[in-house]
Amino acid sequence: MGEAFSAARLKARAQQLGFAMLGVTRALPSPRLDAYLRWIANGYHGTMTYMAREDRVARRRDLNVILPNVKSLIVVGLAYHTLAVPAEILNDPLRGRIAAYAWGLDYHSVLAERLEALATWLRAESGGMAYRVYVDTGAILERSHAQQAGLGFIGKNTVLIDPRRGSYFLLGEILTDLTFDTYDTPHRETMCGKCNRCRVACPTDAFPQPYVLDARRCISYLTIEYKGYVPHELRPLMGNWIMGCDVCMDVCPFTRFAKPTPEPAFRPPDHERAAPRLERLLRMNAAEFAEFFAGSPVLRLKHERLLRNACIAAGNSNALELLPLVQELMHSASPLVRAHAAWAMACLIGKSARSALESMLACETDAECAADLQATLTTLV
Repeated sequence: MGEAFSAARLKARAQQLGFAMLGVTRALPSPRLDAYLRWIANGYHGTMTYMAREDRVARRRDLNVILPNVKSLIVVGLAYHTLAVPAEILNDPLRGRIAAYAWGLDYHSVLAERLEALATWLRAESGGMAYRVYVDTGAILERSHAQQAGLGFIGKNTVLIDPRRGSYFLLGEILTDLTFDTYDTPHRETMCGKCNRCRVACPTDAFPQPYVLDARRCISYLTIEYKGYVPHELRPLMGNWIMGCDVCMDVCPFTRFAKPTPEPAFRPPDHERAAPRLERLLRMNAAEFAEFFAGSPVLRLKHERLLRNACIAAGNSNALELLPLVQELMHSASPLVRAHAAWAMACLIGKSARSALESMLACETDAECAADLQATLTTLV
């Protein structure tokens, strides 16, 4: 391929493109691969079966499966932290809270476009290269590779943490067959010490041990990745989160060093995109959902799951003014929404909901919805 490319030039160009951080590491298997395989073996990936597919594991074992003759892995970070939304807005039980990364535009498109610009520049300056760009899509252990590229350490909450910035940044990667004149030194594996704030603060107790996440109990997984009926025992623990969760990052001591992002794409246009009113969400039809969240990662949820999550938040709100809205959703065409709306009604009015739930159960034709309704009824003792 010719002589090695200057890592310093690459980093200067990345800075011009707005990346908060960039590291370069050799394209070797992740040193945390065995931990990942144990995680899969324990079933902690839940319904994300794609993470255990043999072809995906093969890519993680050997990056040459992704890009033949790959030599280097470039890892970038793009900051998204913003302090624009007051805590009293985010914690308002009449609002549905969204994780901070999803307040603005969809990071997949923002980050991918910028990574492609960096890769195009690098290919032109180097005289040609083969490459692949990944933004939260490739079968690689990106946080581990980021640690190897010197961008931070893995916290007990399994998140990559830069001790100077916290963890409010998004990762992206370029795999290339280029070599570089220098490679970054891996960061320390951990700087958590005896701190357990993230594990103690987790509302659903999703960390069975330090540095291990049971996704099946994680609010981010439950509100985004999981498409089914949320386990009854976890619903009251989810508070007003309707997409994602920031708790384990918010309580991290290193978060105090995070600075507001200069990226306008990640700043919410108003408070409604960070914590929309539940009344508004529960009234939304599919067209209104698509219009309100245009360009946002929230569109990943689809309308049905947003309503499911909003019903859980409504059930946790103690707000009787939301009762007519969840009662209306008990007649939704979606069995998933019907069941969670019925649960919300039971939370709001307790034993007074029994008669309506029994009538609903008698007419329900969907087996999963009926089972969920029965589970709700058993709580009304």
